[in-house]
Amino acid sequence: MVTTPVTPPTPATARRAVVGATAVAALGGLLFGYDTGVISAALLYIAPAFQLSEMWQQIVVASLLVGAIVGVAVGGIVADNLGRRRTLSITSLVFTVGAVISAVAPNLPTLLGSRLLLGFAIGTASLSVPAYIAEIAPPESRGRLVSINQIMISSGILFSYLAGFLLADAAAWRWMLGLAAVPSLLMFVGLLRLPESPRWLVSRGRLDDARAVLGKVVGADRVESELTALSSAVTAERNVTYRDVLRPSLRPAIYLGIGVAAVNQLVGVNAITYYAPTLLTKAGFGESAAILSSVGIGIANVAFTLVGLLLIDRVGRRPLLLVGLGGVVVSLVVIGLLYAVTDLSGVWAVALVAFLIIYEAMFSASIGLAMWLINSEIFPTALRGKAGSFGMFTHWGLNLIISLTVLSAFEAFTPSGLFWLYAAFGLIGFFYLKKYLPETRNRTLEEVEEILRARARK
Repeated sequence: MVTTPVTPPTPATARRAVVGATAVAALGGLLFGYDTGVISAALLYIAPAFQLSEMWQQIVVASLLVGAIVGVAVGGIVADNLGRRRTLSITSLVFTVGAVISAVAPNLPTLLGSRLLLGFAIGTASLSVPAYIAEIAPPESRGRLVSINQIMISSGILFSYLAGFLLADAAAWRWMLGLAAVPSLLMFVGLLRLPESPRWLVSRGRLDDARAVLGKVVGADRVESELTALSSAVTAERNVTYRDVLRPSLRPAIYLGIGVAAVNQLVGVNAITYYAPTLLTKAGFGESAAILSSVGIGIANVAFTLVGLLLIDRVGRRPLLLVGLGGVVVSLVVIGLLYAVTDLSGVWAVALVAFLIIYEAMFSASIGLAMWLINSEIFPTALRGKAGSFGMFTHWGLNLIISLTVLSAFEAFTPSGLFWLYAAFGLIGFFYLKKYLPETRNRTLEEVEEILRARARK
């Protein structure tokens, strides 16, 4: 029997395979963003439909975060046992089921259950999507391709705001929620044709399968060197325990990871993401004007995430983060002042929306983007997964607390007081990061670790 030799892929073919896999997996990021942001407009219509008090409105929003925390807690375990691709396939189906149930929910308990499901999918996707992309991509393009996930999250939020504007009607909130089933089904179908992560295959001892996948994505001439590197990395990670993570030399990095995640949330970005139309209607805006304003905020999110990605390797993490965070604090102070205006109409209303957009732009280009990057650069590679989990849980935990308190705090502290509180947190965060955040660009992990230890001793 004569066999036809398999032609090794050309560099162009390998690039197409990697880009295709990235595009399909990054639909998980799009769904993350869409399901996070869609409640912003939908809540205006869900609240009267189910006769929700402000507390129950907050619970509807926060239920997504409860599910996300569970997803983050178990998602890594699921992905390690079932594989990245299979986990993403299950996640896409959970996204679909959650979207359909939320769209047809006849009562509040059903809606809450569907949002718990969607949150679980978001939490799992937040781990599995970037992990799959990073593990399928060759080293020279890994950073660019992983950043696509962040762009897709921002794009998903923007699309949810656009859906809210185009479907602004008392009965159309069901369509807003249900539309997410379309990209989730596309993601499921696309994943059927994708390979498993070569890193996961190596961790399971399936070296021949890993070799076959690497041959498609890096080219035949690099397969053995990549396989050796993966085997060494997997062995190093397998021997890591939380005792290694909590050793004194690593604690400054863990504290910094927690601090960056805390600042990311405590400046109130998700008060805007989840509640912008509600907060604007409380200021006297009509529903359509409030939802249209949120579209402008979403555009700023996408545009300045791209700006941040272009600048972060040129100007450095530290300058970009500190300048952006300073802009966030100033914007919050001005927003608080504008809410203090008795008649928030005309030029004052335009100014309020303008500063909400400026706030979103400064956040997206700095702390919104840098949080994830910094948490990936301050820990040794073998310890990154376990050490980074502290910042991850801080992020989701504070996200939950803020989502549960925005409307109550809006009434208790006054609108101005709430935004000034976020500004105060931002100012504290600015001085904390100014003191403890090193520049990580073009530095080895050992250099970063030594700088953090030196600053902790001061």
